[in-house]
Amino acid sequence: MELLAPAGNLEKLSYAYTYGADAAYIGVRSFSLRTRADNFHSDEYRELKRIKGSRKLYGALNIFFKNRDIRELEQSLEYLSCYPFDAFIISDIGILRILRKHFPDIPLHLSTQANCLNLEAAKMYRDLGFRRVIMGREASLSDIGEIKQKADDLEIEVFVHGAMCIAYSGRCLLSAYMTGRSANRGDCAHSCRWNYRVLEEQERPGEYYPVIQDKGFTAVLSSRDLCMIDHLRELRDAGIDSLKIEGRMKSLYYTAVVTRAYRKALDHMNDSSKWAPYREDLFRVSHREYSTGFFFGTEEMDIPAEGSYRREYLFIGTVGEELFPGRFAFTIKNQLRQGETIEFIGPDVPCIRDDAFTLFDETGAQALQADHGKVFTIAPSVQVKPGYIIRKPILES
Repeated sequence: MELLAPAGNLEKLSYAYTYGADAAYIGVRSFSLRTRADNFHSDEYRELKRIKGSRKLYGALNIFFKNRDIRELEQSLEYLSCYPFDAFIISDIGILRILRKHFPDIPLHLSTQANCLNLEAAKMYRDLGFRRVIMGREASLSDIGEIKQKADDLEIEVFVHGAMCIAYSGRCLLSAYMTGRSANRGDCAHSCRWNYRVLEEQERPGEYYPVIQDKGFTAVLSSRDLCMIDHLRELRDAGIDSLKIEGRMKSLYYTAVVTRAYRKALDHMNDSSKWAPYREDLFRVSHREYSTGFFFGTEEMDIPAEGSYRREYLFIGTVGEELFPGRFAFTIKNQLRQGETIEFIGPDVPCIRDDAFTLFDETGAQALQADHGKVFTIAPSVQVKPGYIIRKPILES
């Protein structure tokens, strides 16, 4: 099965591939359902081609298009042709003929936003020219297996990890109503994740939904996150072709840790001891309570997430090139102080702890702390390589 990872910018794309993705998906500015991801624009396609190499890359053009968007797309066709896309991900059938005419050799993948849930719909999309269907997240594993069995010439992709949505295939108006930011235009404010005090329905005065959960508020609208790492055999046996990780707006650290865990699990499916340490990191990266979504029924999705995100580590930065023996360039994302305990992780290294590293500022002098936005180098007291990620345990108060 293909492992498909998210990439919100060039740096995340590089780490997605480095940490085990067979393919990655990105958004192109103005046409993607994640407008607050950095997305891709200007001449970034030049560097993108170098990073991609021989691996797969899919371009998301999955907003619901209005007339003005169609016109903008038509004006952007020459620019889109600069990208080395192996497929387009679309949800709006209105752009089908445009892409077929101008990019006849690039396959089409149906976005999960189109909420394809049954065999007849899947066959219809196949007949329209789609090579792959990304199943609606409400589809059960048994239904997906039947679709693959009876339409075996159609590739099937499913989300296996990341955020779920309270709305049907993400078609939600709550964000637009409350903040003016439309989820269907790629600008969701995640209003469903907010805490609410009461919900009262007109025909049932005095009856409030639900009871208070925490600190006087409830998160009844907030779904649990999806995690299917323990069920890869079932997904394989159902005939699924591609396993997709959600999260173009999430951090480089999230992308790397989650991609790495699923890579190891796929490579050693019959020997859990070889991927158990990487699996553990899925429960340490920022997440809500995990569930298996709708794959095995609706019971787990009927229960809202309790509380906010959980995490055990703070993403500190990344290790760059070795500038001098034992001293590396250091891209810092969060403050680090001399003497703190940090951990290095790599594509094939679960964790290396270090509390005796040395920091240097841009003049080469030793520094007591490193801050985001400034230039520093780091001399670890342990063996590391460029591309490793640095994190810091979060101490419980």
